[in-house]
Formats: sequence, structure tokens, C-alpha cells
Amino acid sequence: MENIQHFNHRHPLTLVLLNAVDDDLRRCEICFEIIKRVSDDGYGCKECGFYIHKSCAVFPYELQHPSHPKHCLLLELHRYEHCANCNSYKFDFKYKCPHCHEFYLCSECAFLPLTKKAENHDHPLTLIEKFSSFMCDLCLKGDNGMPYFCLTCSFMVHSKCTSLPLIEWSPTIQAAIHSHSLTRHKKKFSFTCGACGNEGKDAFYFCATCLFVAHLDCALSPSIVEVKRHKHPLNLIYSLPADQSKRRVVCQICAKTVDTNYWLYCCSSCDFVAHLHCATTEEEIDSPFMRKSKEDHNNKSIDLLHAYIVKKTKPEGDGTEIHTEIKHFSHEHDLQLTDHGSGIDKKCDGCIRSIFPPFYECAQCGFFLHKSCVELPTELRSSLHQHPLKLCSRSEQDQEFECDACGLLCNGFDYRCVKCNFDLDVQCSLIPDILTHPCHEHDHQLILASSSEAKTCSACGSEGRNNFSCVDCEFTLDFKCLTQPHTMNYKKHDHPFTLCSTSEDDSGECYCDICEEKRDPKCWFYYCADCSYPAHPGCILGKYPNFNWERILISFPQRTFKRAFHQNPLTVVLKTFDRCSVCGELILGELAEECAECNLIIHEKCVLVKN
Repeated sequence: MENIQHFNHRHPLTLVLLNAVDDDLRRCEICFEIIKRVSDDGYGCKECGFYIHKSCAVFPYELQHPSHPKHCLLLELHRYEHCANCNSYKFDFKYKCPHCHEFYLCSECAFLPLTKKAENHDHPLTLIEKFSSFMCDLCLKGDNGMPYFCLTCSFMVHSKCTSLPLIEWSPTIQAAIHSHSLTRHKKKFSFTCGACGNEGKDAFYFCATCLFVAHLDCALSPSIVEVKRHKHPLNLIYSLPADQSKRRVVCQICAKTVDTNYWLYCCSSCDFVAHLHCATTEEEIDSPFMRKSKEDHNNKSIDLLHAYIVKKTKPEGDGTEIHTEIKHFSHEHDLQLTDHGSGIDKKCDGCIRSIFPPFYECAQCGFFLHKSCVELPTELRSSLHQHPLKLCSRSEQDQEFECDACGLLCNGFDYRCVKCNFDLDVQCSLIPDILTHPCHEHDHQLILASSSEAKTCSACGSEGRNNFSCVDCEFTLDFKCLTQPHTMNYKKHDHPFTLCSTSEDDSGECYCDICEEKRDPKCWFYYCADCSYPAHPGCILGKYPNFNWERILISFPQRTFKRAFHQNPLTVVLKTFDRCSVCGELILGELAEECAECNLIIHEKCVLVKN
């Protein structure tokens, strides 16, 4: 059996089949992609749960790259940093210079081929392995990086542009909202774009009549676009009317101020406004519905087929009917409508939140669905993803998934894009793009901001890209904190807890009264005012708040096991708050194995290591 010693792990790694690994969400420790999404071989350490793709194992720890001859580059894992060559910004491994701290190369740019046959050029291209100032002959934008160069005809192009189709920039155009024709100038020249207001130094379009200057892509902006986060089409306009431009206008996509003296997109039906570039990015534009003119425009729609079949109904006094018995696509048995049972201690199998009336239940299986979850649309469009998302149940997908918005593990309903392996849990799918939050002291609007830069969540301090930003201050919330319940009951406490954003006192010493460990005073916490009892959100909600462990327990063929490392049988149980007898870590709302005779409690992950 083939073994390797990898620089990122202390034990030898054995050749394994990755799609046979037990953990559905285990990620490659190099590229951070979920390993079960590929069927290839990889390397792993079963003892530690450490796995890497076979293709990732070949990346060296040290790299002497010609573009940075002074110092050796070192592989650095899982960072958000801009690549010095292509300027990409993604959570990935990169090669970093330990001496020049701002120099990073992404994995693609670090191993670009020395020669390449581009789709948009007849001759072979040679990589110039040093950073040079140049203008790309395809996109006509200046840059400082490693270009590909044609020795035959001096054609020079970005590495990322070699795979693009040939772009033919017209020498003369008629812009959508400029009255005169514009002429292309390829010569580099510093200017302020009259369309977006940003500085430019690349090729541009120029109006000889009124001296208007614009970036190439700005001048070609379509007159009408549709974006995923708004239901109406957006029209390209010169500027807002004088009475509207006097007030501060905020882009509803990036949550930043819009300079109303330049071109922008706005909705004629409501007050939705967006920057020129924000409304036309590949991530935001609703390309299947994009139209060049008002005459061509048709409203988009999604077929919202019911996820259930009505079996029985009951008439109401106002002439409407209530569906009292249904057959839902997610469950094999019929479900009965219940409007009582507010004290039931169960979770909805759709959204994985506490069940409350009215809800549907299967008395045979203990399966529960909120009425609102039964009525969820079978297909959804989200601002977070470019494709429609299909509603899936556990029977149609893996037993669990990681939500791409909040990052939490979930085994409820899933809005999924099969093509891209994009998953959205029910809670995150219900959040609007614009909202207010009771824990934000200024009561300002929060906008789901599109940004290439990672932002720090004001509630927990973690960094990420999918955040809601305040239009008036630096306040930011990620999906995980935004979906935390404002009030919460805890099984081991008599009173409800309320989510708080400011410290309970001025002592400066902040502790969690559940785990008795320190709290970060800058982070949100749950608080019982009746008892002056603060707690970490994780201690109240558990480690997996969007996971229904009881549903997993029901599916177990057996729950008691005889383990080689212990003399008594161990039973699988759900633990709200305990410590693992082996590693000492807290067990917060997750499965463990317990010995009824000697009070041994052990994590499932510790069982795997010891067994």
C-alpha cells in the first residue's frame, strides 16, 4: 500500500478511496474542498481524520518562483488574500513570501504553464515569468503581472484572458444613454470615467463633441438589467433627479454610498438603486432575464409548485379551506394538521427549529413540519447564487449538508444547486436582502452586501464574505449570527434567555455561567435578566443548532455497543451539556456514548479514535 509523509501532518498518510470516507463533510486539508465530491484516490490518516486529494499532495511546501527570485515562497493554507498576479480573492491555499508579507501567488498562478495555446490567438504564447507593466490586448486593461506574450506578433494578454473568446471592441459605438457617438482610444491615458466616476488608465471611449470619457465596459452598459436580489428591472440613468440626489443614496447591493452625479441603475417602480458596476457583475446580474431594451423585457417567474398533495380539507367560516391532511414529498406517510401542543419538545424536520402550532405531524414516525415549512416553494432564487435552487429533503440528498450561507451543519430541508454543490438551509433562505435587527442599537437598515473583501462580523468576530452591512455605520452581521433566535429557552434553566449585544455590567470581567469560561466582551451573548445569568450562544444553542439529533437516533438500528476499550456496554445518547471523559472537551447538544454504570461519557469522535 502506497504511503507518503506529508509536510502538513505528523503521521504517514495511506492511499485511500475518498468517496468511501465516513464523514460526508470532511474537507481536503490543502484545498479545503469536500473530499467526497470526487471519486479519485487520496491520502489519509484514519487516526486523525486527516485527508487530502491525491492531486493536492503534489504541491510542494517550498517554491522558488521566477517571478519572485529574491525569496523562497512557502505554502500557506486557507487564507483570504489577493493573488499578486491575477488579483483573485478566495479562501484557498497560496504561496506566500515570508519576507515580503504582501506577496501571494494563488495555486493556479504559481504553476502556470510556460507555453500555452490560447483559444483567442493563432500563435503559441510564452509566459513572461516576471512582473511587468503591460496592457492586455484582449480586454484592453493595464496591469502589473505575468503576461503571456506572442513572439511572432507581440500579442500580450493576461493569463486569465487566454481562455476567453476573442473580444472585438468596436472602434465607434452608440452608448445606451449618451446622445453622441463614442470613439475608442487604445492609447493609455489617465482619466476620470464619466459613467462610473472611477479613475482609469487603460483604453477608453471618447466623445469628441462633449469630451465625455468612459471605460470600455462602462460605455457598453446595457440600458436594462435584472439582478437576482430585486423583482423589478433596473434602468440605466444619467443621475437621479435633483430632489432625490440631495439625500444620501445607498447602493442596495454593496451597501455603500452612490454618487448620484454619475450613471447608475435604478428601479422605476420603487427606490432600489445600484452602482453601475454592482448591477452588472457576473455574480449579481440575472443573466437569463437580461434584456437590451424595454421592448424586449419580460417579467421573470419561477414555477412555485406545491410540495404536497392535499388529502383532506375542512371548511372555514370565511369560505376558505384548511388542508387537514396532506402527503408531503419529504415523507412516506400522510401528515395531519395539528393546532395544539405548544409545549411539545420537538424540532421541525424542515427548518430544525422548535415545533409550534400549527404544524403537520406523522403520528407513526414522530415526523413534524411547521405549516410554513410545508408551504415552502419547491424552487427558489437567491442573491447568494446564480442558479435556481431546488428544495430537497433528506431522502433526496445526503443525510446532512453544510449551509453555504451560515456554514452550519444541517439535516433539514435544503435548497440545493446540484450543478454547483451549493446548499442553503431553510433559515438562511428566508432572510431578506434588506432588514433591521433588534440588537443593532442604531436601528439602521442592514443590506446583504456583495463584496470581494472579507468582513468581520460585529457579533462573533469571525470573517467572511456573506455579510449584512449597515448603510450608516461599520456594523456587520454574518448569516450564522443573524439566524440566532432573539429569545431562547435552555433546558437546564427556568427562564428564557435574550440575545444581547452589550455587556451586562461594567466590570470588564465577562464569563459564561454555563461553561464557566471567559467570554469576549465584544461578542454577543444570551442573558437571563431574572437571574443575571450570561451564557455563550454556543452553550445555549449547542454546537449544532441546525441539526436534529433525535432524527438520527431514531434511524439507528441499535444504540448500545460493546467497545473494546471499556468493560461495560455504551449507549448512544444526546447530551445537552457534559464533558467528554477522554478529551475533556464540552459536549454541547451532540451525540455521545455513555456508560450507565460508571458515568463514562465520550465523544463520538473520541470513540472512533479509541476503538
